[in-house]
Amino acid sequence: MIDGLLFDKDGTLFDFRVSWGRWAKDFLTRIARDAAHARRLGRAIGFDLDTGAFAPDSPVIAATAADIAAALQPELPGVTVEELTDRIDASAGQAPMSEAVPLRPLLSALRGQGLRLGVATNDSEAPARQHLANHGITDCFDFISGYDSGHGAKPGPGMCLAFARALGLEPARVAMVGDSRHDLEAGRAAGMRVVAVLTGIARREDLEPHADVVLADIGALPDWLSGLKA
Repeated sequence: MIDGLLFDKDGTLFDFRVSWGRWAKDFLTRIARDAAHARRLGRAIGFDLDTGAFAPDSPVIAATAADIAAALQPELPGVTVEELTDRIDASAGQAPMSEAVPLRPLLSALRGQGLRLGVATNDSEAPARQHLANHGITDCFDFISGYDSGHGAKPGPGMCLAFARALGLEPARVAMVGDSRHDLEAGRAAGMRVVAVLTGIARREDLEPHADVVLADIGALPDWLSGLKA
């Protein structure tokens, strides 16, 4: 029924709130002139510096580094969007990611079932690869793509179709797994099954209308896959 699984990264492989809350607070504090300026920068990207909470429409959740830079730039006159994008990418690569579930055992088990695995993230490819390498799981994936890898960004289907094409898979026999509507819309547009997980910011009621199934986290994938074969 399923030959490949294509994973979003942030909020799917890694717990979004823990991982990116720490990064946002540190990054904004470093680029701000003072505490009040840091809070204004946070508001510009839907992040509360005091509580560490992201607004549901924060561009950090599913947009690209360039989108985040564009949201910050009005508060940083004299700094270009391109310069900010480069700073975000350099900082993001060092962000301490928190695994949503123990990743190596899960990914190894999925590969052991003959599944092909990929990552499709709206993060830039270089920090994405750094995050995977930091957790020792790069070799678990047959395909890794960021928004700047040449296939476009989600919710467009480019990365999803590139994964299927690169590995010779029928899109209908691939599941796109993600924590945001961007992930689900991208997979649906590519003709894939779409699996939502709740380790990002979006709530079950936000994702359920757009998903084939909503799981607590990717640790529930083996049981879901077994159910498809029954």
